[in-house]
Amino acid sequence: MIYLDNNATTQIAPEVQAAMMPYLDEKFGNPSSVHSMGRLAREAVESAREHVAALLGASDRDEIIFTSSGTESDNWAIFGAAHANDGRGHVITTVVEHEAVRKACDRLEGNGVRVTRLSVDQSGQLDEAELESALTPETTIVSIMHANNETGVLFPIERLAEIVKGRTKALFHSDGVNAAGKVPISLGNSAIDLYSISGHKFHAPKGVGALWKKRGVELPSIFEGGGQEHGLRPGTEAVHQIVGLGAAAMSAGDLSPMDRVRSLRDLMENGILEKIPDSRLNGSKDPLMRLSNTSNVSFENTNGEAILARLDDAGICVSTGSACASTEKSVSPVLRAMDIPFSYAMGSIRISLSRYTKNEEIEELLVQLQRVVRDLRRISMQE
Repeated sequence: MIYLDNNATTQIAPEVQAAMMPYLDEKFGNPSSVHSMGRLAREAVESAREHVAALLGASDRDEIIFTSSGTESDNWAIFGAAHANDGRGHVITTVVEHEAVRKACDRLEGNGVRVTRLSVDQSGQLDEAELESALTPETTIVSIMHANNETGVLFPIERLAEIVKGRTKALFHSDGVNAAGKVPISLGNSAIDLYSISGHKFHAPKGVGALWKKRGVELPSIFEGGGQEHGLRPGTEAVHQIVGLGAAAMSAGDLSPMDRVRSLRDLMENGILEKIPDSRLNGSKDPLMRLSNTSNVSFENTNGEAILARLDDAGICVSTGSACASTEKSVSPVLRAMDIPFSYAMGSIRISLSRYTKNEEIEELLVQLQRVVRDLRRISMQE
């Protein structure tokens, strides 16, 4: 099996699994307990907090709050900011956010909060002037993702946060779920207030994430319970999951493997565009403004779901990146916002690599993808 859907989830790294196992066995204490078993678990949690803080370039490990997922972290940031303003105010986001942000903003809008959604151009980039003009004294939170999960396009969140802070008192939140472990992050030196991550996107287990909250930022808890996570996120910590997140963060701090990933991605993209007629790359052509592991490619007059299924039959896992809902004949909101022609957008797939992707896997993908697209187009012409 060739797995090329790493923006959906990643395999647990061997060193991460090894770090977790003792906390599923003899080191099973509750980190809130005061006895020796509890203290051992607490030390493991705090060590992981330090590793995650280092990955994100945080100023203080206490700025890291462990959650169950990136979705929880996103929801907490957005709903927490709205709750702090008694459900009033103004929210700014983008048309290409992940569902965790998009649907949270939709709910706020349904409850009467004004929401502004910034557009993107055909390369998936924002217009900073549009952000500037959208800001008002009533703006309470701006939520703009760091890296798009479908196209890999990177937004200059440090500069965008400075724009927001220079004109308003609004909080600036970024969904960093697909950026962590792939690009350098230095939150402590930025104007960003809140940043969300999810462990299973960079070789940690599923079911654990974190919200970075800059020291001094007020954010109410959205749960009631005990005093865990500095009284902000009650519930007994999942020590083994948190240890896994910390171990993955420690490994991900070394970004040098991403140079090889970028080379593989470029080899793959060049092969697709050269060998498959009427194909196109969706997203920024600037290599510095796109994740090194992500390619969203379209094949005119095909169907992304059909391509996915036939590649799966050949033992290759990719995704449509929500680009195609074949039963509804609809296009991904991200590609629609980028104004990708319908004849291409319906034939889109997302290919996302990892540190474990091999050269021979990319070579096999190119062989099979040429065959699949050719066969689907032949069938389409016969219908």
